[in-house]
Amino acid sequence: MARAVAAAASRRILVVGDSLSAEYGLARGSGWVALLEKRLSREKIAAIVINASISGDTSSGGRTRLPALLAQHNPTHVVIELGGNDALRGLPLSMTRDNLRAMLREARAAGAKLLLLGMQVPPNYGRAYTQEFQALFAALAQSEGAALVPFLLAGVADSPKADSLFQSDRIHPSAAAHPIMLANVWPVLKAQLVATR
Repeated sequence: MARAVAAAASRRILVVGDSLSAEYGLARGSGWVALLEKRLSREKIAAIVINASISGDTSSGGRTRLPALLAQHNPTHVVIELGGNDALRGLPLSMTRDNLRAMLREARAAGAKLLLLGMQVPPNYGRAYTQEFQALFAALAQSEGAALVPFLLAGVADSPKADSLFQSDRIHPSAAAHPIMLANVWPVLKAQLVATR
């Protein structure tokens, strides 16, 4: 028992995200981060999950909050899910890129394994912006040594049944979408966790 507790304490997953990870509009316990905790338990992978996601957060907000989160939780794994609100607000892509890069470097310097969750924006933002926004996640993951989930909402936003997988605002995924989101994250995160057993 003591060994199991020690193993759990030695693996701490810090999720820094926005409403997609903060259960916006959902019953508590139905978002993908909460489902991740249940999956870890089911698979008998000892780890503690700290969900430090805030609805509406931008990459600038995450960058500001990260140092204190690293100091408080000393995570072994950091999952960054930010950037979508930057795009919705029309912020410069260079700012998003710089903020995410700084977060990845700070988390790596703190000794954490890195996982970056990619996002896409609708085509009405213009082809160039849409393509550049999508590409920045892969480029950052490669340059900063982070694992990558190319598109957190794969199978949701691009699903033929997308209407039924979003809340009435057509921005936030419904509870039915969150198991799909976890399915996108799980194989990549599990590989990192198994490697640190």
